[in-house]
Amino acid sequence: MRATSSAAASPLQRRAAGLLAALLLAAAAIHAVPAAAQAWPSRPVRLLVPIPPGGGPDVVARIVSQKLADAFAQPFVVENRVGGNGNLAGDLVAKAAPDGYTLLVGMDSLIAINAHLYGKMPFDPLKDLIPVASLVSNMFVLALNPSVPAKTFPEFLDYARRANPPLNYASGGNGSQHHLTMERLKQRAGIQLVHIPYKGGVPATTATVAGEVSVMMSGTSTAPQIRAGRLRAIAVTGAKRSGLLPDVAAIAEFYPDFEMTQWYGLFAPAGTPEPVLARLRAEVARALASSDVKEKFHGAGGIDAWITTPQEFAAAIRADDAKYSKLVKDIGARVD
Repeated sequence: MRATSSAAASPLQRRAAGLLAALLLAAAAIHAVPAAAQAWPSRPVRLLVPIPPGGGPDVVARIVSQKLADAFAQPFVVENRVGGNGNLAGDLVAKAAPDGYTLLVGMDSLIAINAHLYGKMPFDPLKDLIPVASLVSNMFVLALNPSVPAKTFPEFLDYARRANPPLNYASGGNGSQHHLTMERLKQRAGIQLVHIPYKGGVPATTATVAGEVSVMMSGTSTAPQIRAGRLRAIAVTGAKRSGLLPDVAAIAEFYPDFEMTQWYGLFAPAGTPEPVLARLRAEVARALASSDVKEKFHGAGGIDAWITTPQEFAAAIRADDAKYSKLVKDIGARVD
């Protein structure tokens, strides 16, 4: 019998053995990622939403989460984590394990605006979060409390210019899309309004319906109040009129350069394995294309599904980041 020992092996043999061991470990790691992705999800997935229940992102999250739960045979649990104009939820997801079990329904305000608005951010939305898939895109509605006598957009501008003291307007919070869109309108139309921030779109809507404030840039969650006459819609912020409100003018009809839309998307912590992201993207696209989801979106206020490629979604985020960087500077908005 011939015995060998590591001491008897030549330096070349030891180097070759070490290289082989490293290659075997690398190969094992490469094969482990698809295996883990194939097993994912093997337990419930958390879906964090940065706004209170009932708001647009929450409605979208609950509709999509049910389709994902059905597709993957695991619960997708919606958690409302409100604070810091979305920064609380965003930070929790950014710092979560990148394993596909903690996801975020993020709005454009969180992803493309906050970094320009806050003096210090707890995370970098463009680096610490991966855009998984776009979800919806929609316009805002300029909505009045019925006590305001204006019935049209020009009448509202005239009324606002004559109001003394200036009218109060509600938003979903400092730096929210509601806030920046109204500030852009103030700037473009030359009117004075006083900003009253609330913690989310639903409390802002409640305040406007109650008459605590006169006007707001509302999201899709106000559709029931508009239909019931508790709010009066007088303009929309898209490039053209909404199919849901065909009799309501677009602000762009009066100011052609005025177009403000909002979007929500699904995000994961940076470092999440690409096979997991690919499976999520495929099922989200399938869900958004389904007739029942489209019907539920329409019933929630005419929300439009927004299906993009990963490259298109990333490009839209970069474009909005540049747009809102300029807008925040122009209006001098700041949150410390």
